[in-house]
Amino acid sequence: MSIESPEEQAKQRIRQLIWAYFWLLLIEGALRKWVMPRFSNPLLVIRDPVMLAIYYYSIRAHVFPKNVWVVALWFIGICSALAIFLSPLFPYLPWKEMAEVVAYGFRTDFMHLPIIFVMASVFDHEDIKKFGWWILVLMVPMSLIMAAQFKASPDSFINRTVGLGEGEQLTAGGGKIRPPGTFSFISGPVFYISVAAAFVLYGALTRAVYKNWLLIVSGVALVVGVIVSGSRACVASVLVVISTIAVAFVFRRQAVNRFGRTLVIVAIGALIISRLPIFKEGTQILSDRFTESAAAADTTITKGMIGRVFEDMTQGLSHIDKFPLFGFGLGIGTNVGARVLVGRPAFLLAESEWSRVLGENGAIFGLAFLLWRTLFTWRLGRLSFSALRRGDLLPILIFSSGFILLLNGQLGQSTTLGFATFLNGLCLAAIRPRVDSDTGALLEPDQSGTKTLPRRSTYANRLHGPEVGIEHNNCSADR
Repeated sequence: MSIESPEEQAKQRIRQLIWAYFWLLLIEGALRKWVMPRFSNPLLVIRDPVMLAIYYYSIRAHVFPKNVWVVALWFIGICSALAIFLSPLFPYLPWKEMAEVVAYGFRTDFMHLPIIFVMASVFDHEDIKKFGWWILVLMVPMSLIMAAQFKASPDSFINRTVGLGEGEQLTAGGGKIRPPGTFSFISGPVFYISVAAAFVLYGALTRAVYKNWLLIVSGVALVVGVIVSGSRACVASVLVVISTIAVAFVFRRQAVNRFGRTLVIVAIGALIISRLPIFKEGTQILSDRFTESAAAADTTITKGMIGRVFEDMTQGLSHIDKFPLFGFGLGIGTNVGARVLVGRPAFLLAESEWSRVLGENGAIFGLAFLLWRTLFTWRLGRLSFSALRRGDLLPILIFSSGFILLLNGQLGQSTTLGFATFLNGLCLAAIRPRVDSDTGALLEPDQSGTKTLPRRSTYANRLHGPEVGIEHNNCSADR
């Protein structure tokens, strides 16, 4: 029996901690609004000790990220934190409150994102599939909770907000709220449903990854979640994931041959859902929201939802001259920063993410951080596309569910930060090509883990060394 090295033991501990990060992300809202509402504020940072433990074991396992992305990220973060001394508000801020706000801002923008690279160092394709299996399984209870919240009155216990339940959840019309599931707000289900859609499509288009019953049940639950969500963003996020299949068909035509299976799953799911009493009520509210939005601003899903992301980005850049050169101070634009400074959560600078970053960090460090996010999103997209050309659908599907969070997600909101870190970490880990440990040959993703036959005998490989094929060279070039 082999004894694991200290490095391997540390890697195993990292894997366990990232699983803990995942579970805490899912139940954080439930703890804050149902289980321990009096401790809602401390529970906001419940994943932070796990994050620090991940970094501790990453150092022990020699997988702590030291690449140019992380070095640049933390350099920008340190400079942004020190820029508080150049803020026009500095002479008027008490030292204690100022330190709390800056520390929270540094934690929000710069501390969690390196987990993305740690996940890529310790996880492989099989680990990503396990995460996907749990995401699909949990889609069922998530949709049931959302349906119960949709049917319940806005002031019921199941619809309470975080803390002591003051206020109400966002409304969807018709006396219904936008059900947050186990999360604090509707944004959580939007992110969760989008990644669930990615894994449903991946399972439908790839042989023997998940059982048919799981794909059908989770697919039905996913559509129920979308219908009762009352959220146009939820519809748009799922459509973004689905649209990725068109790209996959262009560059990986083998997927077309398996598309019939997907159609069967969709047909069965649609038949079941159409029989549900909640179907008509949910679709009517969604339809009303889209109709009202179109009448008010002449928007469509593409222009109004996806275009809104880029509008928020350009709006921040157009207002850059209104912010001090080094910003008002890191963390001031977050809800927690507002709570510390004025006693209640609020958007003191701006509600959109790019405007918040520029208002906090100014034109120099704010633009540097936004450029980092843009370039890394572009890089992750290119790597996902390269994996698609090798025949692997999974990275680009996960990328489609998480790239907007990395590019423009409101990191000051705890759930958004968690999903931005976790989904893009899954994506980067899924990009790693699978290589046969015996022959060194690249395994085709379509073959569900079956080994690629070597072109020459094992004896010849031992005599001359493993044969390096054209595909393997291309894989290395893509990386």
